[in-house]
Amino acid sequence: MGTKVESSEISVKEIILKLRGGIKYIKTQWKIIVIFVLIGSASGLLFSIFKKPTYKAVCTFVLEDGNKASGLGQYSGLASMVGLDIGGTGGSGIFQGDNIIELYKSRLMLEKTLLSEVVIDGKKQMLIDRYIDFNKLRVQWKEKNHINNISFDKDPSHFTRTQDSIVSDIVELFNKKVLMVSKPDKKLSIIRVEIVSEDELFARDFTLKLVETVNNFYTQTKTKKSNQNVNILQRQADSVKRVLNYSITGVASSIDATPNANPLLLTLKVPSQKKQVDVQASTAIYAEIVKNLELSKISLRQEVPLIQVIDEPVLPLTKERVGKLKGIIAGGFLAGFLCMVFIICRKVFKSIMM
Repeated sequence: MGTKVESSEISVKEIILKLRGGIKYIKTQWKIIVIFVLIGSASGLLFSIFKKPTYKAVCTFVLEDGNKASGLGQYSGLASMVGLDIGGTGGSGIFQGDNIIELYKSRLMLEKTLLSEVVIDGKKQMLIDRYIDFNKLRVQWKEKNHINNISFDKDPSHFTRTQDSIVSDIVELFNKKVLMVSKPDKKLSIIRVEIVSEDELFARDFTLKLVETVNNFYTQTKTKKSNQNVNILQRQADSVKRVLNYSITGVASSIDATPNANPLLLTLKVPSQKKQVDVQASTAIYAEIVKNLELSKISLRQEVPLIQVIDEPVLPLTKERVGKLKGIIAGGFLAGFLCMVFIICRKVFKSIMM
């Protein structure tokens, strides 16, 4: 037991002595460390001067799904009796929870937004062209990949492999560094969309267009089934109404054909009576279809989500840049730290090789 305690005490002493020796050795190399700190501070200063500032565009909006179950409970039973499902029981939606946040980051939404045309400085321009121009990507493509001219003004389904590859790279970069979508408070339905870019106008217009594109897609998808139901019922109502109008015209024509018919000749009344039966049947069918159509329209209005923009980006946007003092301190600290690590590693390596 005594030898173990003694060996452990020796090892602790050795560690302390080695640390002291390392600190003393670093002090002897203070001139080299100072030189590195000065070089790092100068590099940080140059970085803060030549680094372009970035602009942050933020848009927040509130999203509330339509509550289908609250207003249609009394109509669901009636509609089910005629074989119509108006969605009165609710159910899980495809964009519940945080799914809409992932929708913002999807390639489909980002591609649609990038390929949208907006007015910047009085000129119509596609957002992807604006992004390519201020990042000088065409120059890089020409030097590295020998791509001279490339445009994105046609249908995305007809893009070439090169065009798809460029869009994919931009979308990936956006998800990593440019775009940030979050819910500041998990208990609330407020969503925050943030774009960081070196182009102030691009940051603002892209943020607004992205929110518009995603929210429109969200609304259309949420109400797609109900819209289809309303359209089908509307076509049926129009068709039955045409038949009803034709039957009413037929009754009048039959009566006009025998204006002074002999009351004793009952066969003369048969054509008009047949048309009247058609009118009564068409009237009953038309009334039922119109009732179902109105119920479906109520269901559609209930399903439309409430999307209200709270704050949207306005010029001038928040400007972020590395300050000169911050650049000097950060550059000097990083250079000094790396220099000390290098000095210690070199001393350890020499002691091992001796």
